[in-house]
Amino acid sequence: MQKEVKNTDNKSVLALIESSMEKSSKGHKKISEYLLKNYISAAYMTAQKLSEESGVSESTVVRYANELGFDGYPKLQQALRSLIKNKLTSVQRIEVAEERVGSDIFTASFMADIENLKNTLAKTDRDEFNCIVDLLLNANRIYIVGTRSSTSLASFLNFYLSLILDNVKLVHNASGSEIFEELLRVRQGDVVFGISFPRYSKRTVDALHFAKKQGAAVVALTDSKQSPLADMADRTLFAGNDTASFVDSLVAPLAMINALIAAVGQRKRTEISQSFAKLEDIWEEYNIYDKDK
Repeated sequence: MQKEVKNTDNKSVLALIESSMEKSSKGHKKISEYLLKNYISAAYMTAQKLSEESGVSESTVVRYANELGFDGYPKLQQALRSLIKNKLTSVQRIEVAEERVGSDIFTASFMADIENLKNTLAKTDRDEFNCIVDLLLNANRIYIVGTRSSTSLASFLNFYLSLILDNVKLVHNASGSEIFEELLRVRQGDVVFGISFPRYSKRTVDALHFAKKQGAAVVALTDSKQSPLADMADRTLFAGNDTASFVDSLVAPLAMINALIAAVGQRKRTEISQSFAKLEDIWEEYNIYDKDK
């Protein structure tokens, strides 16, 4: 009978592997020894590749995952990936990427983003999504926080949300101590929307912690339940960002932001029509767009 695995998507997976060694078969022990020494690269190996590296058969690798309590080898892989996602240095990410994709980085990059989009679409809780739309529409003030690679996502969300709503503030100095000054007046009735992906920004985490202490509703856009943002958020949206290279993948997170903006806009369609009619006059008057092409 397969034993139940609890909380295997976090640090406990290595402890589980280590504790299993005492009563393991010779083949399973070889896999455990290899994983404990090479879990970063092993997280992206196929069962066949892991069998070759650890010197056992592929069927032994599959049985090993089941013996640990995982529902198949991909679940063990997923647990290892969750463990390392926030721990990889830039150099390690380059090394892992080279091992995963080989020479065809173009195809691998596109395929990784397509998979991120599929997984994000399939796993998004629509009720949670709609609740977040309601929060944004009913907020006294909306603060958007995103640092490092998430700065571009925060800016994009702010740009379009500000065209729809007049109570949106982008926290510009999110990477410095000034972040708390920009959040000084946050209070109950406000929404603080934080965006961060591995390696998670401590400054963003601190900002959300501060906002929560002030009584604001905290919304997070991040990658998984193991994210520190998910721990403190009142509402959370998850978007896949598994990457085929050392570059952060922002395709699925941006798609989620697009969907949020569209949903808010749909609920405010009358106001949007009036605002954009006025904007069109301004753009025309000041020659904002090239009309010759």
